[in-house]
Amino acid sequence: MTPAVRAIVFANAGVFLVTLLVPATIVNLFGLSPRAVVEDLRIWQPVTYLFVHSPQSSMHILFNMLAVWMFGVDLERRWGTTAFTKFYFVTGVGAALSMLAISLLPFDTAREMYAHSVTIGASGAVYGLLMAWAMLFPHRQILFMFIFPLPARVFVLIIGAIAMFSALSAGGGPVANLAHLGGLLIGWIYLKGPGDMHLALKYRLSRWRMDRLRRKFDVHKGGRGGWDDRVH
Repeated sequence: MTPAVRAIVFANAGVFLVTLLVPATIVNLFGLSPRAVVEDLRIWQPVTYLFVHSPQSSMHILFNMLAVWMFGVDLERRWGTTAFTKFYFVTGVGAALSMLAISLLPFDTAREMYAHSVTIGASGAVYGLLMAWAMLFPHRQILFMFIFPLPARVFVLIIGAIAMFSALSAGGGPVANLAHLGGLLIGWIYLKGPGDMHLALKYRLSRWRMDRLRRKFDVHKGGRGGWDDRVH
């Protein structure tokens, strides 16, 4: 694993172990509650909720951390640790802020969400990573439902549509799905906006450094030429 991905996985695993000991305390204090953020000024919750996972199901943290590893390693190798870490928290916190904004709207569902919902898990950031991975590697294959191979860009469109339908449906559990949609949207905006130039420069800088090291140590690039064209 790359450094930031390793740190994220270990941090989530450590918090999960503590949550098993005092679940109510950790979830209530560090999970994302719109009412607690606005009225009790628990302004840390849009960040800390990313590290809290359901103590009732180990599958919650398992699948989230599996996704962080699957998609995060490629992104961190391409962008570098600092830029990747920034993107991870921009999408995760952005998903939380989008949920806070929706909870303040003058609708019955929004009022219920404001008063009673508590959101936990890294899903908002994970969906942001998935959006970035699909934008950078649109033709790579992902197994939908672990069975059907789909191009990454098609996969993202499908899960985005599922999250939107679930959020709008009466029994779809809108809170978690709003976090998923928020992560996708913030990731797309970041990559299409000011983040795109920054990350592109980071990538080109890393390629330049790699080419310079190749020249320094007389390492030749591989290719599709004959055996005599390659240095091993």
